[in-house]
Amino acid sequence: MFTAPVILLLGVFLVIPVLMALWVSFSDWGGRGSPFSSDVNFVGLKNYTTLLAGGGLAEQDFGMALKNNAWYVVLVVPIQTAVALFLAVLVNRAVLRGRGFFRTAFYFPSVTSSVAITVLWLFLFSTSGAVNKVLSWFGVNGPNWFNDPSGIIHNLLGVFGVSTGPAALTQNTLLGVSWWDWLGGPSVAMTAYIIMAVFTTSGTFMLLFIAALQNLGGDITEAAMMDGANGWQRFWRITLPQLRPTLFTVLTLGLIGCWQVFDQIYTGSKGAPSKTTLTPAYLSYQTSFTNQEWGQGAAIAFILFVIIVLFTIFQRWVLRERTVSKRRMRPYDAMVIAATAPSNSSGSAMKGGLG
Repeated sequence: MFTAPVILLLGVFLVIPVLMALWVSFSDWGGRGSPFSSDVNFVGLKNYTTLLAGGGLAEQDFGMALKNNAWYVVLVVPIQTAVALFLAVLVNRAVLRGRGFFRTAFYFPSVTSSVAITVLWLFLFSTSGAVNKVLSWFGVNGPNWFNDPSGIIHNLLGVFGVSTGPAALTQNTLLGVSWWDWLGGPSVAMTAYIIMAVFTTSGTFMLLFIAALQNLGGDITEAAMMDGANGWQRFWRITLPQLRPTLFTVLTLGLIGCWQVFDQIYTGSKGAPSKTTLTPAYLSYQTSFTNQEWGQGAAIAFILFVIIVLFTIFQRWVLRERTVSKRRMRPYDAMVIAATAPSNSSGSAMKGGLG
């Protein structure tokens, strides 16, 4: 009885819409009328095959969106996790004065509207913005950030005179995008979004790490200090393993949030330049609401759902609790045997004397 209201709300506003969207992904619904009307036909996997193996513009756009978002995830998730953990360890130190001020300052970007942050970013990273101005002080000519579609890895290779890749990479494609473009890294425009994501989300995950750090007992750390472990050894061998549950939570939330990035793209570049900031979430919106291809838009959403689930399962497998291998246990077993050997021999001698 007590859970019925919540179950009802979840069913009406979550489960039923998801099931409706799943049906739309298998139909040719055009956005008018009910998706369950007699005019709507079941098309099977047509919307999915158009995106994954259609060979047209839809497949190419979806491949470009996946490529952009994949680089976004690969760079944002580890960087924001490392920055959040570093800030948490920093502000959790008892010797730091004004810890409350620093916690608030680091967390403030997370509670600011993402639309406002994006608009601010457009000004900061414009051609004559503050970022390029600071770079000019060091003799660096900053790029036209949100209008530069070139990949950062391609630009780095261009410094060494490499302007095109081998035929094996340029002539073979995946989802309509050449392997050379897949390996080109995020565009300069997407790099600005990556910096913004790290800036705005690290504070939130910092609070999670702070809560975990404050719940850790100091007995093990003090024992390690007595054994001569330095600060890095205590952090790597003692503190970090105890943060495994929190680390899994932070990585999972970061992974989901990065694959669902939408509002920054919608407010900022809308996929430009040259679709190098296009993401699957924005492509799903654009396909549905702009192109009126509701079946393909729903299919993109469910493909994205499967990607998130698979990455979460893989991440859980990587961070699982592992048993200590026999190779690593040998030194400890030898120490235990050496420590207990004198007591065993003396016990045997005592038994022999009593006999």
